[in-house]
Amino acid sequence: MRVILGTAQRAKLKSPQGEAVRPTSDLVKEAIFNCIQFDIEGRRVLDLFAGSGQLGIEALSRGAERAVFVDLKSASLEIVKENLAITRLAEKAKLVRSDYKAFLTANRDTFDIAILDPPYGAGILLDALERVSDALSGFGRAICEHPAALELPEKIADLAVYRRYRYGKIMVSIYQKEGMAP
Repeated sequence: MRVILGTAQRAKLKSPQGEAVRPTSDLVKEAIFNCIQFDIEGRRVLDLFAGSGQLGIEALSRGAERAVFVDLKSASLEIVKENLAITRLAEKAKLVRSDYKAFLTANRDTFDIAILDPPYGAGILLDALERVSDALSGFGRAICEHPAALELPEKIADLAVYRRYRYGKIMVSIYQKEGMAP
């Protein structure tokens, strides 16, 4: 894993170990950020199922103002911390050890971009997407990486599909606040 563009371009990132770990491929990561490339500068990002933190770090590298990395596993947050040190982006980041429900219930901040890439077999993406809508600003976009076999609705809470991309067995669905111009 590496950072593709920005201030930390080409930095090699560490990844948590284990069979449940599924780092986003460079192809998918590049596609995600090509789609939102003009919407990152100065934005607040939530990496809700952080894992290694690579997606939130990519956003910071490309000019996001701040990123909050949330993960239930302390080992994952240690990897995020190491990756932030490698990329020299730690001062723009906050790490939170929590499950997504508890975090979103207690959260009082708003985010412009939320990245949701939960464990595929957990069956929590729809619930997380619905809950994250309240934490998004009026500009808000939610980026979901999920198995292509999982069909997400066109609308959920106050979010509507903006774009969808398929990469083999992986789908990226990008939602935005309803009424927001593309």
